[in-house]
Parts: sequence; C-alpha cells; structure tokens
Amino acid sequence: MRILGVIPARYGSSRLPGKVLLDIGGRSMVARVIEQARRSTGLAAVVVATDDERVAGHVRGLNTEVVMTSADHPSGTDRCYEALAKVGRDRYDAVVNIQGDEPFLDPAQLDLVCATLERPGVQVATLAKAVTDDRELDDPGEAHLVVDQDLNALYFSRAAIPFLRDEVSGPRHRAFPFLKHVGVYGYRSEVLERLVALPPSPLERAERLEQLRWLENGFRITVALTDHDSFCVDTETDLAEARRRAAAS
Repeated sequence: MRILGVIPARYGSSRLPGKVLLDIGGRSMVARVIEQARRSTGLAAVVVATDDERVAGHVRGLNTEVVMTSADHPSGTDRCYEALAKVGRDRYDAVVNIQGDEPFLDPAQLDLVCATLERPGVQVATLAKAVTDDRELDDPGEAHLVVDQDLNALYFSRAAIPFLRDEVSGPRHRAFPFLKHVGVYGYRSEVLERLVALPPSPLERAERLEQLRWLENGFRITVALTDHDSFCVDTETDLAEARRRAAAS
C-alpha cells in the first residue's frame, strides 16, 4: 500500500497567526513536523498543503513538495483531499493527515496509523491514549471516545464518556479505562473522497468534532492505542512550552 502523508499548514490562525512558521529551538514549527514525518517508515511521500505563499516559500526551502490548496476549506480533511487530487489520486492508496502544529510528533504514531490502514476493511484509522489524569476528563479541549471490542469508535465527545453512574471513590480514570483522542487520521483514498462530499451533521455541529459526521453516515473509524501523548501548539502559552521542551532536548 502506498500512503501519502499530508501536512495541512495554514498561515492564518485566530489565536496564533503564522504559527507554522514560528521558531522553536532554531527551526520552524512546520520544519519540525516535516522532519518527524519523514522518519515514518509507513509513508511513501510527505507533502505540505497550504493556501499561503509565505508558508509555501518556506517549505520549498526545506526541499519539501508543496501543494497549493484553496483558502476556503473548512477542515484539514478537505485540504488533504485536494492535495491528494492534485498529486494524483491514482498514485496513493491512502492518506495520513498530519497536524502541522505538533512539532514533537512521534513517527511511531504515523507508522501505527499506516499499519492500521493496511488491515483489511479499515476505512479510517486514528489513535487514542489512555487518560491518566482526571483533569483531562473535564477539559472540553480534549476529545474523548468509546470503542467496541474490535477498537472501532462508537462515539467521540468533548464530555467525559462514558458517564460513571455509580459514585467513585478516588480518581475516575482508575475506575474506568477512559480514552482521549490523538488527532492523527488516516483514510483510504476512495473513502476520503466520499467523506469530503458529506454535509455537516447534527452531532458534528453540537460537539464541533468533524469525525462525528463520518460516524453518523455509517463510516467506520478504527482506533489504535498509543502511549505517546500529542502536544499541539495553539496559544502563546503552548508556544512557550514548546520552546522550553526544545531547549531541554
């Protein structure tokens, strides 16, 4: 299976404009993401999809292929599909959507998504990690999920799911194996083409989670478990922490 890694990298960001070009320990954020993605053994190629010439020029200077995409995409999923269509829909069997604002991405996570995609019958692959702190359960910025016995997602929510009906003595995460979502997605190419044609769904609008649109329309999301936590840079506080981590490494 030939799998294309796509890094959606917008310049615009409401909370941290131009964040993909910001310096973290001597290298731009997107440069760090590219470096980590290239270490994945499961990806046949890595491209950056952007709508901004500032990002494009910077990425070309990193000897990385750039795909110019529309500025009107509602999500990274849509940008990934346009990138796939432009590089050649028939060249790749699947696509992995790699977040452009995770400078410490673990290549092993990309390998895990790729391996999951290669299993028969998998349509969409993603990752989850065990919750180890109850504060994560109460953070609406985290997406939580429940899965069936075959690790197919049943539901995603910004609320802690499932709800523990009986009173718990001690930490909730020790009473039940809660999972939080790690936002790396892989899609079979023909499935991705169908996903981007779907209109927004009621559950998606309620939770502001695009993957609920796929579940509502009968698509299966297969989950692989990882021990590595993700770190997304969304705010000035996150940026300061990223720079601290880079300096300590």
